[in-house]
Amino acid sequence: MAVFWLRMATALYGVGLLHVMAVLLRRREGFLKPALFAFLIAAVLHFVAIVELSVAIGHLPVDNFFESATVCAFLIAVLFLFVYWRYDAASLSVCIFPLVFVLTQVGAMESPISGWPSTNIRALLLVHVMMVLLGYASLLLTAVASLFYLIQERQLKRKKPLDLPAYVAQLFKRLPPLATLDNLITNAMSFGFVFITLGVIAGSTWAFIDAGTAWIRDPRIALAFITWGFYLTMVFLRQTAGWRGRKAALMAVAVLCCSGLTWAAHVGLRSLISK
Repeated sequence: MAVFWLRMATALYGVGLLHVMAVLLRRREGFLKPALFAFLIAAVLHFVAIVELSVAIGHLPVDNFFESATVCAFLIAVLFLFVYWRYDAASLSVCIFPLVFVLTQVGAMESPISGWPSTNIRALLLVHVMMVLLGYASLLLTAVASLFYLIQERQLKRKKPLDLPAYVAQLFKRLPPLATLDNLITNAMSFGFVFITLGVIAGSTWAFIDAGTAWIRDPRIALAFITWGFYLTMVFLRQTAGWRGRKAALMAVAVLCCSGLTWAAHVGLRSLISK
């Protein structure tokens, strides 16, 4: 039953994830109140799951990575609810909702699921690859716009053209204004985060069904989650801390480099799709 309650909590935490996606995709304020209510119910079910598991094994369930992720997610959820109640810090939901959802999803994957048809597994893998490719395309657009932003900013600060070949200088003269580039970075970054988050969810679910708990020990999986964490940090700082301009541009380039390493580590997925 502990696994059942934990998976129910994961589903309810997903409402908060949908809210964040709606906010990032420019749907005004999303649906914060319903998401918060679902988040609260999820935290209660999460607590029930931890208590049941603790009673079953006789101590706090932190014996492995899955159990530690479960407890960590619950503590983060409780801390967020307290901070929101005390300080009305709704902006933190942009970071906390996705983080708690992913950690709880990982924790709920300790118990294997059997009897899934191979066609469903392959479909999940295809969804994972498509979402990640769309996310990388958006991230590449973000990085290119960020580089253009840095070049345009440097030109304005120097107050004279850069010492470049004539054809290159003519190209840079046609760059969009800084405000336009900054808006492009925001939109591309938001779409990229949504796609990569969906890709992480589909990929981890596929790996769980296909390989049980063994997938979590793969260094490539750790690299993928680290990259997603960097992306989440970038989105959070842009949405809440007001990171614009140079800081955001440099961070977008850094996240692209990290994503390139992640993709290079996962190119073996193509052989699985072609089987």
